[in-house]
Amino acid sequence: MIWQPRDGYRAAIDPVLLAAFVPAESGESVLELGCGAGTAVLCLGRRVEGLALHGLEIQPAYAALARRNAAENGIALTVLEGDVARPPPELRAASFDHVLMNPPFHPSGSAPARDTGRDTAHREGEAKLSDWLDAGLRRLRPGGRLAIIHAPARLGEILAALSGRAGSIDILPVSPRPGAPARRILVSARKGRGGEIRLWPAFTLHEEASHSPAAGSYSSAALSILRGAGGLWVSGCVRVTEY
Repeated sequence: MIWQPRDGYRAAIDPVLLAAFVPAESGESVLELGCGAGTAVLCLGRRVEGLALHGLEIQPAYAALARRNAAENGIALTVLEGDVARPPPELRAASFDHVLMNPPFHPSGSAPARDTGRDTAHREGEAKLSDWLDAGLRRLRPGGRLAIIHAPARLGEILAALSGRAGSIDILPVSPRPGAPARRILVSARKGRGGEIRLWPAFTLHEEASHSPAAGSYSSAALSILRGAGGLWVSGCVRVTEY
């Protein structure tokens, strides 16, 4: 259960899918860059017990919500306040097994949102997409894994930022329904490792092949994540259908 602002940035299903795409195991350390009210990192903490969870958030009000949400859900979470472009000293001195992020989708030149919290979450500021990925890679231990959810149009930038610094890259398109273009991409990469790029079949959110007023039922695979706290990794492979 997550407290969120009545007005401003509100989490949808993106952070839930992002959390499902992190193959963390008990005993490992995790950092979410731009954790907001804590939705993604707390979903991960609910799915996998025994994680050392950390978050970085630039907006103090959202950082306070993340702390409150962690406390009320009984999940230990350390939330630091600061900018991805200039992380606090205690974060610069740390390294993690996993880093996850849901960076702003809109470039800095796009029209601003009326609400400051929503604008900060949705529109790039000083830190561009490449800066987010650089910050994530710097905070990973060698062999650690980074996970990001973003718009398909930015895939080229993501791969360019990972080039030479991370390998074993897995790309999972997320499509609203069968046969529809992907609206999101999930990308996972291992720091400092070689390995091929694997492009998986699209993960489909809804059962219907076309939109209709009656449409909207989630696929069984989507429901296993959104309602059942399931993950998207099974034995080292991405799960795109029910097993």
